[in-house]
Amino acid sequence: MFQFIDEISYFLREPFMNIAYSMESIPILFALLLGIVGALAPCQFSGNVSAITLYGSNSLNRGISWSDTIFYVLGKIVAFSGLGLIVYLLGEGFQQLLPYFFEPMRKVLGPILIIIGIYMLGVFQMKWTMNLWKSSTEKNRKGKWGAFMLGFSFSLGFCPTMFILFFMLMMPMTLSTSYGAVLPSLFAIGTSIPFLLVIFVIWYLGLSGKVLKKGRKVGLIVQRVAGSFMIFIGILDILTFW
Repeated sequence: MFQFIDEISYFLREPFMNIAYSMESIPILFALLLGIVGALAPCQFSGNVSAITLYGSNSLNRGISWSDTIFYVLGKIVAFSGLGLIVYLLGEGFQQLLPYFFEPMRKVLGPILIIIGIYMLGVFQMKWTMNLWKSSTEKNRKGKWGAFMLGFSFSLGFCPTMFILFFMLMMPMTLSTSYGAVLPSLFAIGTSIPFLLVIFVIWYLGLSGKVLKKGRKVGLIVQRVAGSFMIFIGILDILTFW
């Protein structure tokens, strides 16, 4: 299953990888393009699709929360910048041990997606998720924290492709460039671009909150379809990485 997913991923990411290599002399663009390639890596692909499904369906139902979107991306920036800092402080040799830490984390993502999908189907209540996009001040703070943690946790899924992109290609440039400290953040933004594009399209086409205006019943259908898709992605994730 992993080989099948990787073949699809390779087909999608190869053009961006070629462009990235052509921009290797410009570290800022190189890091950003590597992030886009990383977004299409097998281990990040399911997380990105899940984020798009989760936030996309919510944006159609309740409207876009730009603050949650920003905090989701911020969570990714903190995750990748933190990894870069660890490598910087502990040395390049330590990065060889990091995959052993990330493998268990990567296996957790599939079950989490299934749980979120089941919640979206209305099987049970989950307060932290329900608070994720509410509008009151207290729940808004919880929503921002939830969005941040989703971005952070989805970023910790590493596979061989992602390991090569981040640790073998980008980190040497980070350590050898005078402004290298900003490169992990640009990499993180690159991994967020597919997600941001979908949110932008929803906003640009005026689809934000459109389903809610058409009635609660339609909104419920959208949520149920999104929940079913989340379960499917979770099962596919488990079959791929377990």
